[in-house]
Amino acid sequence: MQNMPPPRIARIQRTALILVTFAGTLNYVDRATLAVGNGLIRRDLHLSLAEMGLLLSAFLWAYAFAQLPGGVLIDRYGPRKLLSAGLLIWSVAQVAGGLVGSFSQFVLARICLGAGEGPMFSSNARVVKDWWSLRARGLPTGIFNCTSTLGPMIAPPLLTALMLTFSWRWMFIIMGVAGILLAVIWGVVYREPYEVGVTDTEEAYLGDGKERRVATPITFAEWRRLFSFRVTWGLMLGFFGIVYLLWLFQAWLPGYLEMQRHMSLQRTGWVAAVPYAFGVIGSIGCGYVADRLMARGLSPINSRRYPAMLALVGMALFTYLAAVTPSAGLAVACISVVMLFAGSSSAMGWALVSVAAPENNTGSLGSIMNFGGYLGGALAPLITGFIVQATKSFTPALLLGAAIGLASALVYLLVLPDRPITEADVAGSSPRRLPG
Repeated sequence: MQNMPPPRIARIQRTALILVTFAGTLNYVDRATLAVGNGLIRRDLHLSLAEMGLLLSAFLWAYAFAQLPGGVLIDRYGPRKLLSAGLLIWSVAQVAGGLVGSFSQFVLARICLGAGEGPMFSSNARVVKDWWSLRARGLPTGIFNCTSTLGPMIAPPLLTALMLTFSWRWMFIIMGVAGILLAVIWGVVYREPYEVGVTDTEEAYLGDGKERRVATPITFAEWRRLFSFRVTWGLMLGFFGIVYLLWLFQAWLPGYLEMQRHMSLQRTGWVAAVPYAFGVIGSIGCGYVADRLMARGLSPINSRRYPAMLALVGMALFTYLAAVTPSAGLAVACISVVMLFAGSSSAMGWALVSVAAPENNTGSLGSIMNFGGYLGGALAPLITGFIVQATKSFTPALLLGAAIGLASALVYLLVLPDRPITEADVAGSSPRRLPG
């Protein structure tokens, strides 16, 4: 079995990982524009807290439902085409966000942003599945997944500077133009395995010493059958809690620091970046740990499931502590630990996809999992906005998030089985009633 990638594969891996890391970081910076501009946008467009919650959720509902067709399209046409198109759509929508004149126009721009960003992380999972061997997928997954906290870490100081230097409208436009340029670069540089002519030596590495069959495009019947497996539901419900907590903070952290902890806008831009730096460490570190656990004999699924479960428990515990502490500094410290565990748990969610799905279903299973997660992500800012408006406090919203995190940790423990879905399962030659 060949452990080290051949030179050409190593170059492709580096290039692909650099590009998806840039794209994922931009993805999350673009999502944060509305949260960072929260106060100024509300005053300019005369929006209530509940309306801002609806506006924050508009992106997330569109993103969640875009996952379902997006995964099938990735598996049929590849991440090169789908991610190029997605980058272009979401970047044009971001430019439009800087030109809106009403609440309804802003909702439409955010819906288009969510639909365009839909293929991003399922494309990343397919890239890792295509270009890394089974035993080496944890670390690259952790690296591309770290953008879910790297982007929010960069976003507050970067976007606050753009907003205060130019305006919140130009902040949107500048970020949209950057995305259009990146869409062109990805389409020109990245190539699918079938486009480069993989040699026998390279095939031996990618297949862990076994011959990889050419994956046939997924059919609608096979995609629909994915919903009959416990693996699918375990991934969806477990990811629900991760993304709920992640988006509770991503959507409302700047507002929380301003309204509950009484920080100035200028200070909020820097303080809000601190927790997300810990998320980057958690994502990359846990990806490395997963590969080491598998090397020590844990099954591919358990080497990723157990860290995800423990990280979710940590997210819930420190969210509770952030809610009850009277100290602003201690609250930021607790949220930093939440983000450390958020990076770890979300990385393990995506790492589970790369080992639980058959070859031609990686994007589809990943998008279904992300759909479940972003149902939680869509509910988090919406529910939080209504709770804060009704109670004048973020504390009940944080306590609810902690409870949801614990419930999802139990899902990873009790629902997700230690058995991947095979091509025979999806093709219908195995029983269809939620097999383990």
